[in-house]
Amino acid sequence: MLATAELLSPIRLDPRARRLIPKLSFAGAVADLDPAEVRRSYNRTRQPYAWPLESVGNITPIARGHDGTPALRIFRPQISSAEAADSYLFFHGGGWTLGDLAIYEPLCRRLANRLNANIIWVEYRLAPEHPFPAALDDAAAAVLWFIKNAESLGLAPDRLSLIGDSAGANIAAVLALLNRRGEYGLRFRRQVLIYPCLDLTASYPSHHELAEGYLLTRDLYGWYRQNYVQNHDPTDWRLSPLFAAGLKEAAPAVILRAGFDPLRDEAKAYGQRLRLAGVPVQEIYFPEMLHGFVTMGAVFPQAESAIEQIKRGIRRLGD
Repeated sequence: MLATAELLSPIRLDPRARRLIPKLSFAGAVADLDPAEVRRSYNRTRQPYAWPLESVGNITPIARGHDGTPALRIFRPQISSAEAADSYLFFHGGGWTLGDLAIYEPLCRRLANRLNANIIWVEYRLAPEHPFPAALDDAAAAVLWFIKNAESLGLAPDRLSLIGDSAGANIAAVLALLNRRGEYGLRFRRQVLIYPCLDLTASYPSHHELAEGYLLTRDLYGWYRQNYVQNHDPTDWRLSPLFAAGLKEAAPAVILRAGFDPLRDEAKAYGQRLRLAGVPVQEIYFPEMLHGFVTMGAVFPQAESAIEQIKRGIRRLGD
């Protein structure tokens, strides 16, 4: 556990975030939430704050396979070069319950261009209809698909990394642990975790300090976790990577966290644990921001800065 809370500094929530919170918060009792309606509401309220769609070099849709491979979409960078050899499997956020391409495509396109890499959107199955381990199984299937098909698609088969935000970063972190020694047939070059969910017991101080008023409330996050975890033990490290016995040999990590995010402390703790295990880590901190800001580039200039800092963090990790 963290000894002191980072929020005890004079940093204040960005005023734009303060004004957005009432517009983006869910109304009513969490117990009454219907997943289908929440998905519609989430898309309707978030889309006005996303970036416009930026041109990319090429988009290749891959239909869901009969072998269980999830639907995929490959975003190639606008300026293709020999340096654009890296590919990233992208796992979206939304509490394992929400999130689709309509919200995340602007970010995927921007990441492709800014990182000069191929971003592969993974359409993993959502809870509560498909609880744990469905999303993780889909993620593993996407890795195996990449290994089998990369060369025929002009992708470097040995240059795969992971990137995810929130619940998607949870999937990426778990996948990186499952593949520490190349169990899937290749070793991941790096993992990029954007305000990741890493402790599904929600036991860190920031969960209590920021339980209300910052979009990801205690009740809403509890609903998300219940949808995904259901009858499983939340201390299973495949749900909560912070409970893994060891992190040695995990892929080098870039970890981004926000100051007014209930997940803030676990992201910091995970970075500390990775370092103690000898894993290279680059940390990015936006003390004035809240959870979810990276997809809202039309209103937060910090979203563009986040991508630029992710790019710098990746470069500092090296090859």
